[in-house]
Amino acid sequence: MMVVNKKPVPTFQIEADLYQQGLSPVCGIDEAGRGPWSGPVVAAAVILDGDNIPDGINDSKKLTPARRNELFDLIKQSSHVGIGIVGVSDIDRLNILQATFLAMRKAVANLKITPTVALIDGTGKPALACEMRTLIKGDQRSLSIAAASIIAKVTRDRIMENLALQFPHYGWERNKGYGTKAHRAGLASHGVSKHHRRSFKPIKALLQGRS
Repeated sequence: MMVVNKKPVPTFQIEADLYQQGLSPVCGIDEAGRGPWSGPVVAAAVILDGDNIPDGINDSKKLTPARRNELFDLIKQSSHVGIGIVGVSDIDRLNILQATFLAMRKAVANLKITPTVALIDGTGKPALACEMRTLIKGDQRSLSIAAASIIAKVTRDRIMENLALQFPHYGWERNKGYGTKAHRAGLASHGVSKHHRRSFKPIKALLQGRS
């Protein structure tokens, strides 16, 4: 008989264990937009209500856009949510890693209650005042981080879709600022906009007259 390996889905077990130790509240933190050539980096911090967790929360990359939008609303209705947005000028000034950490700090600061423990997707720690625990592939392991991934991605996607209305040449409504063929074509025909990350190598090369 063939054994089918089920894809991992996030659970509330890590959070429940921390609550059992008297460590509460617990927030999950994730970001969206570290890799694109344009637009801000966005982070979200989410404290889920353990008795009222929306069904279907998963790593945002594994959800359809329609389902992400549905869950975005459900999470915001049922949970404490903080969002941090850092624009291109700060990304260029700080570098993308430090800008991401700044977005995470802003997200936590925008929570209405202060977390005791922050579960952070990845390996980096953004210098928070609370206890921090990093989780590799955290959006596949922790429901709080997965919820944060949804909030961050939907927030950033909507920002890029709005920017695409003002700057229609780059295909941002589809590529969300990543370096796709359409984005490259837009750069070739219309140049670098004020929403491009000038510290990123492809944009820096264009500004210096290299292809």
